[in-house]
Amino acid sequence: MTLQQLRYVVSLDTHRHFVKASESCFVAQPTLTLQIKKLEEEISTLLFDRSSQPLRPTPMGEIFIKKARQILHEVEELKNIINDDRDQIKGEFRLGIIPTLAPNLLPLFIKDFIKNHPETKLIIEEQQSEKIIDQLLHKQLDIGVLSTPLNESNIREIPLFYEPFLIYADSENKLLDRDDIATHQLKPEGLWLLRKGHCFRNQTLNICQFDKTEDHRSLVMEGGSIETLKKMVNEVSGYTLIPELAFNENIDTSNVIHFKAPQPVREIGIVVHKHFTKERLIMELRKSIITHTPEKFKKNANFFTVKWR
Repeated sequence: MTLQQLRYVVSLDTHRHFVKASESCFVAQPTLTLQIKKLEEEISTLLFDRSSQPLRPTPMGEIFIKKARQILHEVEELKNIINDDRDQIKGEFRLGIIPTLAPNLLPLFIKDFIKNHPETKLIIEEQQSEKIIDQLLHKQLDIGVLSTPLNESNIREIPLFYEPFLIYADSENKLLDRDDIATHQLKPEGLWLLRKGHCFRNQTLNICQFDKTEDHRSLVMEGGSIETLKKMVNEVSGYTLIPELAFNENIDTSNVIHFKAPQPVREIGIVVHKHFTKERLIMELRKSIITHTPEKFKKNANFFTVKWR
């Protein structure tokens, strides 16, 4: 028994004529006739008395048709509820964002988003990627903003932009003598990393093609933020990789060098549980973020995406 068969039955009851019923359902008359016959065989009950002109429901058919109309009405109500939910943007939502993105991306768009959507309350938490994924899967977060792709079967991904990696080195570093650098020209010595658990750390090692770093200096530190790494580079020596949104043109210009094309980039996306239904919220958040991020962050042939998983 299918909803389409119920629609055919109700239409035939309304028109009491096979041709007119099939036309109202936009199907061929033999199709409608066959489907109603199959339904009658399935339930072992004749729904219509074909010997009468015009045809009419049998006594059991009247009971069945009444219930069928009720079911179809409730299905339409359910569709309306889902559609209303998809368009809903009011309420409180929990958003997780990775630490290497939060301090540089949020200030770009969040004021504008709140202004345009005053009935939407965002509770924002800085969390590492794996925790965001886990909390999305357990419905403890509504939305995540992090580096994708994740390749999680129960997670839906909506790409936002592609952020290039830059090299940040101390002012005396010979790396700065170059116009640009190929990934294979980087060495493990002197590289400062974020601590384990950050997806950005994994991407840095993947770009440099290092399995591990060997540092024979008397000080080895794995930082908890991009700004910490930049300060250690400035005060001690060495280099680190930073995302372009962390680049401050008023301060960092003399310390930064770009990669040769194709540039390594990280894909940034919105991620939600596959059953999350607030479609308008996703689209409005995406629109606000894209509006306030650089145009050059759009994917092009000069980029290659660096995965972290």
